[in-house]
Amino acid sequence: MQSQSREWNSSVYHRLSGPQVSWGKKVLSRLRLRGDEVVLDAGCGTGRLTAELLEVLPAGHVIGVDISQNMLQSAREHLLAQFGSRVSLGLVAADLLDLPFRHAFDGIVSTAAFHWVLDHDRLFLGLRQALIPGGWIEAQCGGGPNLVSLRTRADGLAATAGFARFFAGFHEPWLYQDAKGAAGTLLRAGFVDVETSIEPAPTVLGDAQEYSEFVRNIILRRHLEQLPTEDLREEFMRNLTAQAAMDQPPFSLDYWRLNLRGRVPDIE
Repeated sequence: MQSQSREWNSSVYHRLSGPQVSWGKKVLSRLRLRGDEVVLDAGCGTGRLTAELLEVLPAGHVIGVDISQNMLQSAREHLLAQFGSRVSLGLVAADLLDLPFRHAFDGIVSTAAFHWVLDHDRLFLGLRQALIPGGWIEAQCGGGPNLVSLRTRADGLAATAGFARFFAGFHEPWLYQDAKGAAGTLLRAGFVDVETSIEPAPTVLGDAQEYSEFVRNIILRRHLEQLPTEDLREEFMRNLTAQAAMDQPPFSLDYWRLNLRGRVPDIE
């Protein structure tokens, strides 16, 4: 299970991740860059936002890190034609809890990744250690009541007679902090000038097929890994999709985003 949980269907993610990309572009719009910085894209996925960073850092350098080899392969394919040699050494397979960098980056950007890491104290301590004195972090992930409606339905379905035995001992794979809790985590890691906030990002998908594919591949992939057959996985998704069809509006997802900002002291 462990090896599966690290991997994604990256081609499907690349195609479906429009909402994540739109949120990420708003994060990037908050950056004030000279254009020559060295920046870490923490949890780079298939590289759609890494490309945006490379565009605004023509004299800089971007290192994209992801734990998924599938994601990194898709990122290489996506970025190589446009950015060539700037990509060849710029994508690294690594766990965000065990980054191989010390005092290497002017800044860290991350979107839609940190909530997949359950130990935020260790995460942000490692991120701070990857930054030079005066370095900064600008990030966003799921937070607060993120997807609570879908999560409640999935938990309820997983507890029914047809599925309960497969979910014995299963725990949600996410950590959704609120703004106050996230601020405390950043401060404990040694960041200063910390700012955190929660904002709603409701997302409506077009139809039952899009909803099912999106939820299956983007949100509940680890839930579905618990089920041993494709028939069971399809039954699970049919049930959730039928419930979503009754929502107003239909096929909506109650996303909430946690914004995080901080800086390493100039002298440590």
